[in-house]
Amino acid sequence: MSITFHNNIVHIKNSAISYVMEVVDRKYLVNRYFGKSIRKYRLSGIPHYFKRGYNTEHDCSIENVSFDDFPFEYPVRGFGDYRIPALTVKQENGIEFIRPIFKSWKILSEKPQLDGLPSTFAGNSKVETLEILCEDKQAGLQIFLYYSIFDEKGIITRHQKIVNIGTQTLKLQNVQSVSLELPAQDYDFLSLFGTHAKEANINRFPIHHGIQKIESVRGSSSPQHQPFFALMSPQTTENNGEVYGFHLVYSGNFMAQVEKDQFGSIRAQIGLNKDEFCWTLSDGQSFTTPEAILNYSCNGLNGMSQNFHWLYQHHLMPEKFANKTRPILLNSWESMYYDVSLEKIDKQSTIAKQLGIELFVLDDGWFRKGNDSYSSMGDWICNENKLPGGIENVAKLIHNKGMQFGLWFEPEAISEDSNLYRTHPEWTLQVPGYELTKGRHEYLLDLSREDVQKFLIETLDSYLKDGLIDYIKWDMNRPLTDVNSLEIDCVRKGEVSHRYILGLYNVLDTITKKYPKVLIEGCSSGGARFDPGMLYYVPQNWTSDNTDAFDRVQIQFGYSLLYPPIAMGAHVSITPNHQTGRTTSLNTRYQVARLFNLGYELDLTKCTEKEQSEIAQQIAQHKIARDWLLTANLYRNQSPNENYAIWSVVSDDKSQFEVIIFQKFHNPLFSHDKFKLCGLNSDFDYMNVDDKSVFGGDELMQVGLTVPLIREDFHAFSLKFVKI
Repeated sequence: MSITFHNNIVHIKNSAISYVMEVVDRKYLVNRYFGKSIRKYRLSGIPHYFKRGYNTEHDCSIENVSFDDFPFEYPVRGFGDYRIPALTVKQENGIEFIRPIFKSWKILSEKPQLDGLPSTFAGNSKVETLEILCEDKQAGLQIFLYYSIFDEKGIITRHQKIVNIGTQTLKLQNVQSVSLELPAQDYDFLSLFGTHAKEANINRFPIHHGIQKIESVRGSSSPQHQPFFALMSPQTTENNGEVYGFHLVYSGNFMAQVEKDQFGSIRAQIGLNKDEFCWTLSDGQSFTTPEAILNYSCNGLNGMSQNFHWLYQHHLMPEKFANKTRPILLNSWESMYYDVSLEKIDKQSTIAKQLGIELFVLDDGWFRKGNDSYSSMGDWICNENKLPGGIENVAKLIHNKGMQFGLWFEPEAISEDSNLYRTHPEWTLQVPGYELTKGRHEYLLDLSREDVQKFLIETLDSYLKDGLIDYIKWDMNRPLTDVNSLEIDCVRKGEVSHRYILGLYNVLDTITKKYPKVLIEGCSSGGARFDPGMLYYVPQNWTSDNTDAFDRVQIQFGYSLLYPPIAMGAHVSITPNHQTGRTTSLNTRYQVARLFNLGYELDLTKCTEKEQSEIAQQIAQHKIARDWLLTANLYRNQSPNENYAIWSVVSDDKSQFEVIIFQKFHNPLFSHDKFKLCGLNSDFDYMNVDDKSVFGGDELMQVGLTVPLIREDFHAFSLKFVKI
C-alpha cells in the first residue's frame, strides 16, 4: 500500500487497485485511472482531443482540450463542463458559480473521522489517506478531498469537506460524496430496487447515452433503492469480470447517477439528494459529506461482495460485535402481535428455553393501551394491565429461565393519541397551517431538535440503565413527510432532512457508547433503512418483514451483494406464511435462515411435538456450526438456470465449506444441469460428510456438481464438505 507523487501525478495503490490523478497546468485536477493495480503510471490512455465546433476554449496546455469531456476529479458547472456536477454553490449575489483550482496535496497517516457522521475505521489494518485542497479565492471557498486506501483490498473511501473562508454566506445546493470518471466502453448498471416486503431485487441493464439515476426522497435510504450501484462489463458474471461498486455510508435521502456523454465516457456519482437539500454555510463554517465507498473487483460480483463484506464486518460495524456469536432468538410478533400478556410470554419462553433458544424478544404491544397501533407511541410506559410489574418483571422472568431479554422500540414515532403529543405537539415534523400526514397511524418526531434528541436518549437510558435489557429492536415504520422543523429558521429549511439524520446518529452514538454490550438490531418495516450508515451503530439489521422462505431467498440473495451474513437477521416463521400464505417445510425455512442471524418467529405452543423436536435439532446443529458460518466467506454460485439459487460458505482457511441449494419448482428438464463452486483451494481434496464421496477443490470449481432434482416444489437442502 502506498501513495506516491511524481511531478504532477499522484498514484494511490495496493496489491489490488490503483487510483491515479493528474494536476494539469497546476490547476485542473483530473482522473487518469481507477482499476486493477499497476506498478507505475506513465501517462498512458489519455484521450486525443480534436478541434470541433459548438465548444468552449480554455487556457490549457492540452491542445484542443474540451472541458465538456475532460475527466475532472470533482466537477462543477459554469465554465465549459455541462455534465452532472459534483458541487453546486450559490453565492450571495444569487449566482450559481464557482471555479475551484488545485492548491496542494498531502498524505495523512491515519483515516480521518467524520464529524457527526458514521464512517469506516482503520482497526488493525493499515490505511493511508490522501488529502487534496482545491480553492476558489473569489468565492472564499475551500474544498478538501479525502481518499483512504485499505491494505490489500480493492477499496477506496471518499468524502469531502467544504469550508467557507470568505466573508459572504454561501448556499450549498449539491454536494456529492464521490465523482468518478471511467473510460468509454460498454457498461451495465446494477442496482437493488424493491418495496416493503420485497426488498433487494437485482436490476441490471446496459448504460445508454444520457443520465441514469436512482434516489430516495423518503427521508431514509428506503426499500425502493439501496444507496448503491455498480458498473460492470456486460460479460461480467458472479465470478469473472470487472466491477466498480459505489455505496453511500448514509441513512437518509441520497442520489446516485451515471452520465454517458457524447463520446461514451462515463461520469458516476453518489451522495446527498440535491432535490431535498440546501445548506447555508456562513463564514468560517464547514460542511462534511457522508462517506462513499469505491469498490473495484476484477473477479466478478462475488469479488465485489467479498470486499464489501470484509470492510463492513471489520471496519464499519461496532468492533465488539464483528465476530461475536449472536444468540438464537424467539421474537413475539407473529405469535402475539399487539396482544401480549405475561402468561403468553411465560409459556413461549419456557418452551423456547427447552428447545435451546437463548434470547426472548418482546416486540410491539407492550406499551399500547389497546391491541392496535393507534395509540401510546412516544410515551413508552409499559401497560401493566397486560404485563403486571412492568418490563422489569418481564425481564426478570426471562433471565430467571437462563435466557437473555430483548425489547422493541420505535423511538422516532409519536401517536396523536399520546401524552407526549398532547404535551409537545411542536416536537413533530410539521408544516404550519397544514394537517399532519400519518403513516402507520403515526407522526414523526423532529430529530433535528436537540430537545427531542435529549428526550429519546433519556427514555432509552431509563430502560437500559439497570442492565435488564440485552437486546433492542430499533424500528422505524414510515417515511418522512411534512419535512419542516418549527425550530429551524426560514433560511435553513433545506437542512431539515439532513439534520434529522444527524440527530438520529447523535442518539445512536450516545446510546451505543454508553451501553456497548447491548445488541441492537436495526429495522425499518424490514429493509427500509438497511444501509452502511446504520450498520456503523447497529451490528445487524432485520432484512425484511416478509418471512416467507421462498421470497427470503431472493431478498437475502440481493442483500448479500453488499452485506456479510452476520449483518442480517433471518427468522423461521409459521406456515402457511403470514405474509404470503405459502406452505413450506420446516427444514426449508431453517435452511433459508441458518446462514444468517438465526431466529424463530412463531407460536411455539401451536407446534406439534414432532415440530418442536425438529426445531430443537436445528438449534443444536446451528450452535455447533454458527461460529465459523458467520465469519466465513459467503459466495453466490452461478446457477445453471433460473430454477435454482445456490449459496456456499467457505471457511477462511478453506478447510471446510457448506453448500445450500434452493429449488423453486420440480422440473425434470433441469435434472442434468451442473453448478460450479467457487472460493475453494484447488490443491485440497474435500469429503462430503454425508456420503463420504471425495472431490478435488479444482474439480468442484471447474467441473462442478450435478444439480439434484427433488420431487416437490420449493425445497432447500445442504451439503457439507471438509478437507481430508
